Amino acid sequence: MALDPTALSDLLSRLLADWESEVVEFKRGKDGFSSDDLGKYASALANEANLRGQERAWLVFGVDDKTRQVCGTSYKEDAERLQADKQQVLTGTGTFTFRDIHVLAHPSGRVILFEIPAAPRGMAINWKGHYFGRAGESLGPLGQDKLDEIRSQTLATDWTAQVVPEATIADLDPEALKVARERFAAKYANRFSAEDVAAWSDVALLDRAKVTQNGVITRTALLLLGKPESAWRLNPHPAEITWRLEGEERAYEHFGPPFLLATTQLFSRIRNVQLRILPENALLAHEVAKYDQKVVLEALHNCIAHQDYNRSGRVVVREYPDRLVLENDGAFFEGKPEDYILRDRVPRRYRNAFLAQAMTELNMIDHMGYGILDIYQRQRQRFFPLPDYDLEESEMVRLTIHGRVVDQAYSRLLMQEAGLPLVDVLALDRVQKRLPVTEDALRHLRIHKLVEGRKPNVHVSARVAAATDSKAEYIRTRSQDDEHYTRLIVDYLRKFGNADRAELDRLLTDKLSEALSAEQKRDKISNLLTKLRRQGSILNAGSRSKPEWRLAERKE
Repeated sequence: MALDPTALSDLLSRLLADWESEVVEFKRGKDGFSSDDLGKYASALANEANLRGQERAWLVFGVDDKTRQVCGTSYKEDAERLQADKQQVLTGTGTFTFRDIHVLAHPSGRVILFEIPAAPRGMAINWKGHYFGRAGESLGPLGQDKLDEIRSQTLATDWTAQVVPEATIADLDPEALKVARERFAAKYANRFSAEDVAAWSDVALLDRAKVTQNGVITRTALLLLGKPESAWRLNPHPAEITWRLEGEERAYEHFGPPFLLATTQLFSRIRNVQLRILPENALLAHEVAKYDQKVVLEALHNCIAHQDYNRSGRVVVREYPDRLVLENDGAFFEGKPEDYILRDRVPRRYRNAFLAQAMTELNMIDHMGYGILDIYQRQRQRFFPLPDYDLEESEMVRLTIHGRVVDQAYSRLLMQEAGLPLVDVLALDRVQKRLPVTEDALRHLRIHKLVEGRKPNVHVSARVAAATDSKAEYIRTRSQDDEHYTRLIVDYLRKFGNADRAELDRLLTDKLSEALSAEQKRDKISNLLTKLRRQGSILNAGSRSKPEWRLAERKE
């Protein structure tokens, strides 16, 4: 909100009087003050305001930080350039920017006051992926203790548990209420008869399902069961799931509440054709759907349950020709994905505890952490590549569900060796995708003769190739000894006298392992030539940019 000159002058006086505050920073603000430093201060001051229970912090340009005297600043005197700082900070933080930028015409010079809102509860503000804070007058990385303190705030305040003033049962969708009743009855069929559940009032049902609180409508109730036209009651936090079709054909659609129905509607938009996986030497193909509905809905419901709604974002489902990518705001909240795949972890905390409990009661998610494991197991049973979690962005979880076979040998292995331990399947899955594999996992695969080759060119072993009738593919992906390739180079030069790099590339490229990328093949040929030159077997009679390779003359 814009402040008049008198209010701004009074504000500056109060800030100068509270000089030692951790939520106020004074700078001379020369015209060359970098946008990178501006973003770091925005991150630090927002985080410190959160920790001190303040609504806002201030970065003030035009004040000497040593003498406390107003000196004026020439920083971005053009108003449009100055206001563009909001967009620059938004770009660097992803979801956060200045609330306002105020300019005061002080008698001693121009003063700029950047109004910085406190970081939302439970969400520290980062600048280009790094969190900043203050220690006295120094700017630096936000300490782990402070970061943990901010993130733990969601335990005390659950956005999804808050009641919505003036909302009533009339704001809930009748069809969603009907499905909720059916789901609750199915989940508790051993405790309540279908007739008993059908006789309950809507208020009684929703309280038992932990969707409402003593008959009062919560944000959870509007998310899961609310009418589309009642979604405005959740503003300014958008309640929305977006489906986007990527590729040659493009399309998109937004889905709002009730999410209990919207996820199935979204799944119907996905192009889910039948695929045929044909084992070698087999007459009948194994047919599977491109995407398993239970896998996709489990993943999508997890996105809804764990979305950080305070970040005012939406859940996004991107459909590519060969995969689905699901994105939700908020860091992976409790542990790491592999904890739930291999270590049977049970979550102790939830970002949205009230919402997660209601979704469990309505049979949308599993409350014990088995959902992720179930997604992996079902993909394995379909002989498809396993899902991939991408946690590179600090406040984003991205899950990829593959809809095609990456490596036929891997799929045939799963079809023939159903008892293979999941830890081995996970490691082999990374091998087929050319992803890094830990030394311990790689050692284990080698001991059991499941893979061969040196990092990073590890490939399916001869044992697996034989077991899966993929011997020809094994030969194509196996690397030969360097001696084999250097002999080909020497024989070529002996026959033709000389060769440039393009000729040697044509000689060797199609003979190198198919496990290598085009760039890796080029590097491999360069290394072979360097090896021969250092041995004195060949020499470059041309230049570095235009080499002409010949056999070296050897003195007796």
